[in-house]
Amino acid sequence: MKTITLEEPGRFSLSDTPEPPAPGEGEAQVKIHRVGICGTDIHAYRGTMPFFTYPVVPGHELGVEVVATGIGVSNVREGDRCSVEPYLNCGHCPMCRAGRTNACIELKVLGIHTDGGMRELINVPAHKLHPSSVLPYEHLALVETLGIGCHAVQRAGLAEGENILVVGAGPIGLTVMAFARLAGAQVYAMDLNAERLGFCRREMQVQGTFLAGKGEPVGELREMLDGSMPSVVFDATGYGPSMEASLHFVQPGGRLVYVGVWNGSIGIDDPELHRKELTIMASRNAPSDDFPLIINNLESGQLTVNSWITHRCRESELMEQFPAWLQPEAGLLKGVVSFAH
Repeated sequence: MKTITLEEPGRFSLSDTPEPPAPGEGEAQVKIHRVGICGTDIHAYRGTMPFFTYPVVPGHELGVEVVATGIGVSNVREGDRCSVEPYLNCGHCPMCRAGRTNACIELKVLGIHTDGGMRELINVPAHKLHPSSVLPYEHLALVETLGIGCHAVQRAGLAEGENILVVGAGPIGLTVMAFARLAGAQVYAMDLNAERLGFCRREMQVQGTFLAGKGEPVGELREMLDGSMPSVVFDATGYGPSMEASLHFVQPGGRLVYVGVWNGSIGIDDPELHRKELTIMASRNAPSDDFPLIINNLESGQLTVNSWITHRCRESELMEQFPAWLQPEAGLLKGVVSFAH
């Protein structure tokens, strides 16, 4: 079967590898139809992703078809279209017992800690499959991405009408905006890229945008929010200096949620933190319960992601096209790789 491997930073390979064995007890074998490209894949390609070792078969945003099931599987059957929950948790550590499987102490994520879905077939635990009879494979491949924003918004405990700022208007930032709007928040966006901010105004219907690196953002925020500041700031940049600066955008008593991951340490302005009595939290991945919720939101039309996909290619084209996707002028928002069968 065709398999794409990230051999080392900057180098993909396409090879023929053996098909997996028949699925074991509790497993399902799935045919990969679509694989989403996210910031994690880009950072891994550039060699800047923590928790990553090479070589590895990437791919954790998957739209798949069930082709076989093992003994004891009842939640899916052959022919089902599914999204894959790529978080392989142990099931017995304190976090798993508390229902916080996304923060499992022994967590392994497909395509990061273990080989993922950039191949024609893969066996996965059947309970990690979330079916939909309605959604196309492209949308099913985006469910995992949406889960990042869904969980971050839940972590923040947003109340209807709260003013919130999302720093970073890439795919993860967009997922936060989408679920913050569903929660009834007033959403503002900040980014270095004016085109992405235009997308936020057109497609995400945010209340206002701020071009980072221009002017004085704290003053602009106060002016736009009638003298106040956001009660919640989500930093989705995964960039240390931005994560440090986001502390200054939160109103006293507010919350700062780090959604993006930075491969290194960040500094905190402690007098500012204490003066404002802020709450700082991290948000990692998404728990299982979020996947059917997101699928329902997509099926009902409460969430729409058609305009998010800006780049597509076949698996045989990825090696040639991927470097061009990463150029600033390419305007990559979300890429999707399709596998021919």
